Parts: sequence; structure tokens; C-alpha cells
Amino acid sequence: MQTIVLWDIDNTLLYSGGAGSLGMARAFSDLYGIDDAFGRVEFSGRTDTAIFADAALMHGVAEADLPRELLRFCDAYAPHLESALGEVSGGALMPGIADLLEALALRPDVTMGLGTGNFRRGGELKLRHFGIDHHFPGMRGGFGEDAHARDAVIRIGIERLANGGRGDARVVIIGDTPHDMTAATANGAFALGVATGRNTAAELRASGAHVALDDLSDVERALRVICGVGDASTR
Repeated sequence: MQTIVLWDIDNTLLYSGGAGSLGMARAFSDLYGIDDAFGRVEFSGRTDTAIFADAALMHGVAEADLPRELLRFCDAYAPHLESALGEVSGGALMPGIADLLEALALRPDVTMGLGTGNFRRGGELKLRHFGIDHHFPGMRGGFGEDAHARDAVIRIGIERLANGGRGDARVVIIGDTPHDMTAATANGAFALGVATGRNTAAELRASGAHVALDDLSDVERALRVICGVGDASTR
């Protein structure tokens, strides 16, 4: 059976050191002259579209103008993110990620893509900065500009990787937030939670994770869970 794996990026594959939020703040300041525009906006597990919309509406952008302003914001954000990635410290791949991606890449029965709230260009910059972009050629999947809601992003990502028809493919969503878990289950996918962000494994299980691990440093165990070998229901 073919397995389709959609990865979240932030705090699942990597930690950017805060480059994403810094880049967003600078882009918003450039466009609208407002500093700290995202100070009261929740980031964790949400799409960049939703994050931008919250800040924009809070600071006086008309709802009817959001589609146009979102495009402007995407264009302004990418260069600021690239600069921020080179400035911040503390960013890194999450435990086990490098080895797990290499192991999955060797399996002909696994197709990997992204199911992320990041804008496509932002996600690509982060993956490239941390040296794992080659595992995601063509940046296939679902991204922040595809939809406001996380479950819609995941649905679109699954459709793209499955070429419109899932057949009997196993679909696995890997993420670190309750939003990732609920989006997975809403799309009939296997939800693998990793407690490498702010939420504990217990919280991810309560949000619908079929399996929740502290991290993915045990590559062999992660492979068994992802590929459905053995008792994949072990929590």
C-alpha cells in the first residue's frame, strides 16, 4: 500500500528561531507602518492567511480588501523572512528529522509532501535554510495561501499528492498542534502528533492523535508508525 505523508513545518520539522514571526512583523510594518502588529495574534497551528487576516482586520484593513492585501503581504514577507533566517539564533531541525526523512526517502511506497500553514514561499525558504528542501521537490502539498482553515489546507494537500484520487493509500499527517490533529481526522487521515512544540503528547492525544510521541528521535519506531507496521495504535 502506498503511504502519503504530509508534514507540518514549524516545530515539527524544524524550529526557525522566531524568524517567521520576525519576518511577518517587518513586512507588516513596511506595508502599513505598524510595529508589533501581531502582538495579540495567535500563531500556533494556524495558517499564515488566518494570522495575516487577524492582524490586518485588527489594524483597519477592510475585509473586502483582504485578498488583494494578502498578495501584497506575501510578496513583502518572503525577503524579510530570508533575512531573518540569517539573523536569528537557536533555529534547528527537530530531533530525528534528518535521519527520518532520509529513511522515508528510500521507501518506494512513501510519497512525502507538506501540509503546513506556511505560505509556500515561506516554507520553501525555511526548508532550504535548514538543508531539507531536497526531500520536498516541487514543494507539493497544501499551504497557507490555499485556505484560511487548516483542515482545508490538508484536504488540498492530500488531493495534490494523490493526484485527485486517494484509492487505498494510507494518509499520515504529522504535526505538533491540536489544529494538525483535528485537520487530519477531519480528512480521514492518520494523525501522528509530536510534542516538539508547545503541546504535550497527552494534549495531542486528546485532540485526536492516533499516536503521539515526544519527538521522532526513535527513527525505527517512527517508521513503523508512519508506514502502519505492527501496532501503530500504540500511544
